[in-house]
Amino acid sequence: MIKRKNDMTSDSKSNMRGGDGIVTVTKTFEMGEYKGKARLIATITLEKGCSIGEHTHENEEEIFIVMQGVATYDDNGTTVTLYEGDACLCSASQKHSLRNDGEKPLVVAAIILTY
Repeated sequence: MIKRKNDMTSDSKSNMRGGDGIVTVTKTFEMGEYKGKARLIATITLEKGCSIGEHTHENEEEIFIVMQGVATYDDNGTTVTLYEGDACLCSASQKHSLRNDGEKPLVVAAIILTY
């Protein structure tokens, strides 16, 4: 299956998970277009100063891959800086948050896998 960018749906979310500003989630593939156990396959865009607030994943895990920009990532209480090409995994029962403290938009590929 090939899916063009123009055929993907985007949603803007204010204060996502208690974070700051507006986050845009562009679904790369929608549930039903694939058969695997993924709840989300998307790109997430955060403008300067925007964030996704701290949250815990239960019975699922989330992968972020930094496609553009620089991310401030809280990995279960440890804050690290992620650069283009870096990736992180938030396992079940762990918590994380993501913030764009850089100058340009932060774009991450996001995949949530369910058990």
